[in-house]
Amino acid sequence: MSQTKLQIVRKYTRESKSPFQDASTSLWLASVTNEDRLELDFSQYIYVHRDDVGKVVGVSVSKSIAREHSLESQYLEGSGMYRILIFYIDHIKDFCELWADEFEQFFLLPPDLFFELAQWHWNTIIEKDG
Repeated sequence: MSQTKLQIVRKYTRESKSPFQDASTSLWLASVTNEDRLELDFSQYIYVHRDDVGKVVGVSVSKSIAREHSLESQYLEGSGMYRILIFYIDHIKDFCELWADEFEQFFLLPPDLFFELAQWHWNTIIEKDG
């Protein structure tokens, strides 16, 4: 794999505005307005937040997603986080395929395989939580 700059991962250069103790985010969903030039519209998005050693501490969703699902907050963790990720899993997978090389460098699996396994695992977590 070549050493390229990750386009879907952003390490903070200033303090996060989220309620999480996070140091970076990875963009898992945004609306693509121009696929050729990878122009994005952030009216609908999902970010995964990680702490300084890479542990996922939660996700943030756009206000439009929060409204659509009657969420109390844009910041989710636990089973609420998994439910939103499962709901948008196909959109997330398609979006992350646009950065498949960078995604694989960060997660060590291509997006299609990662999300196939993740969907199975996240569903088992949701089932346990009821």
